Amino acid sequence: MSTQLTDRPDAGAAKENDVLLEVNGLKKHFPIKKGMFQRTVGHVKAVDDISFFVRKGETFGLVGESGCGKSTTGRTLMRLYEPTDGQIIFDGKDISNMKERELHPFRKDIQMVFQDPFSSLNPRKTVQTILREPLSVHGMYKGKARQEYIEDLMEKVGLNPAYANRYPHEFSGGQRQRIGIARALALNPKLIIGDEPVSALDVSVQSQVLNLFKDLQDEFGLTYLFIAHDLGVVKHISDRIGVMYLGKMMEVASKKDLYADPLHPYTQALLSAVPRSHPTEVKRERIILTGEIPSPSNPPTGCVFHTRCPMAMEECKQVTPAYREVKKDHFVACHLYK
Repeated sequence: MSTQLTDRPDAGAAKENDVLLEVNGLKKHFPIKKGMFQRTVGHVKAVDDISFFVRKGETFGLVGESGCGKSTTGRTLMRLYEPTDGQIIFDGKDISNMKERELHPFRKDIQMVFQDPFSSLNPRKTVQTILREPLSVHGMYKGKARQEYIEDLMEKVGLNPAYANRYPHEFSGGQRQRIGIARALALNPKLIIGDEPVSALDVSVQSQVLNLFKDLQDEFGLTYLFIAHDLGVVKHISDRIGVMYLGKMMEVASKKDLYADPLHPYTQALLSAVPRSHPTEVKRERIILTGEIPSPSNPPTGCVFHTRCPMAMEECKQVTPAYREVKKDHFVACHLYK
């Protein structure tokens, strides 16, 4: 075919300071309104002052229990939600407060693959129309070249171009997610945010889709922010991992460091629940967290994890721990590491 997806010049290993996305003190609070006049009586602190960075060409995994703010983080970074506070610096430019007209050129550089591969696709449109739409919005390719590009996209994600005129309900769950990946890939983005993109798929299909993500990254030098609750999935695909709890970032480290030497008690508890995939892996003592997850509308004072932490001290109840680098590229927010 004459029209092909283009390889990015930044493909390959990222340099030490080659940062594509930098997040500083990001907050997203949703107002709680009550009464006839809908007065604001409080806020749900879905994302509350988190900071991290993603290097070009790497996969940054974001994990945590349901309700910790992972998906809200992803949608806020895309500006689908307006940030309450903080900075989102993408490719050297602060996009936190950009107006829609200024933001439009960045839309094609940041794409998302959603969790539900069925509800994220318009059931009244064919695959061809779904893939053509972003190209039309951004004025990419026309006529025969556009048709060839769409066929090439389908081949890249493992779909038969002969199915271009079919509707989403005519595909399996794994195939629908491939359509979602093709749509995200259509604009040749620099960053793809995967919002639990394999959690709704069968286990046998999950590995196929994960391998597709990795193959596309190797071919086009893509950067991923991969959101998931399954630590096994995150270990398979990520280079570095951030652990969230109740809207806060608890720990960030390389995959190797996080799984070999988790520092935060919350990370230790999460990893202790992961089944061993191989008999030679180190067996971790099971850590059972007691108590309920507090409400993000009324988070605990001090460290938000202290109500469930087996190592909580008096200081944890009063003082919010600083988020600091305790080892090279290993960040943690815990009073145990001063």
